[in-house]
Amino acid sequence: MPPFTRGVPASPSSGSQVGGRGAFMSIISRWWRRNKVALLFLSPWLLGLLTLSLIPMMVSLYLSFTNYNLFQSPDWVGWNNYINLFTNDTRYIKALEVTFIYVFVGVPLQLTLALALAMFLNRGLAGLELFRGIFYIPSLLGPSVAIALLWRKVFGSDGLFNQLVSNFGIEPRSWIGDPDTSLLTLILLHVWQFGSPMVIFLAGLRQIPKEYYEAASIDGAGRVGSFFRITIPMLTPILFFNLVMQIINAFQAFTSAFIVGGNGGVLDSTLFYTLYLFIAGFNNFQMGYASAMAWILLLIIGFFTALFFLSSKKWVHYET
Repeated sequence: MPPFTRGVPASPSSGSQVGGRGAFMSIISRWWRRNKVALLFLSPWLLGLLTLSLIPMMVSLYLSFTNYNLFQSPDWVGWNNYINLFTNDTRYIKALEVTFIYVFVGVPLQLTLALALAMFLNRGLAGLELFRGIFYIPSLLGPSVAIALLWRKVFGSDGLFNQLVSNFGIEPRSWIGDPDTSLLTLILLHVWQFGSPMVIFLAGLRQIPKEYYEAASIDGAGRVGSFFRITIPMLTPILFFNLVMQIINAFQAFTSAFIVGGNGGVLDSTLFYTLYLFIAGFNNFQMGYASAMAWILLLIIGFFTALFFLSSKKWVHYET
């Protein structure tokens, strides 16, 4: 043994570092060999996720802390955009109010109608596929510009709705132009798009074993009792899914408000959140301000989604 190494123990740290690095690279190599084909097929989606979602989201987050008008370089303003939204912008508070009314009135009414029609179709009607397709059509056409234009015509001063209500002695008026009823017409448009949750409810109803209802009838339970003790508990997973999805969609509603109400309607009665975001970003060129609104909307949707998931432990029942 050379004299300069005699009696000096070998350093354990250098060997462990080399061994740890080698083990880590070995794990990465094995993972790559097992998954390289899957990653190859997933690469278009991963590329789209990165370039069309993640990078724009990060840019939007940065812009939300700036003053940016599309024509000049972003000017960092910190939290000013967020502070101004809640302290100086009365239209923003109005947009929040209108959107919350639209969501928490329209979604329960829509799901109630969807469940009622699903139970009607589940009674074994002849031509079920035909009726199911007919009732699904509103969900396909509802978010379109054409239906929004038709809705504005129907509820206008000379529209079909006035012709119907005049038979009952109700004075004709512009239901779209009246700030007391304009939001109600858009809620009715949302309720009319019941096709998608109805089809999902119908699929859930057809999975409930008929033996449960037979046992309940033997025990003396009527239709109402069976509905609340069997149908609703068995449908809670489907109800939970429909509720979360429709809440998310309702918060993002834009086309109907933009076509029917223009820039918010009379007295901003139809000023939806997304519509005001559009006005701030593309009409007023306040892209930093609009980005801040977009991130607050993301937090609002995330809050209610998390709330539903946390509360689902108490009211959503699974067979297991």
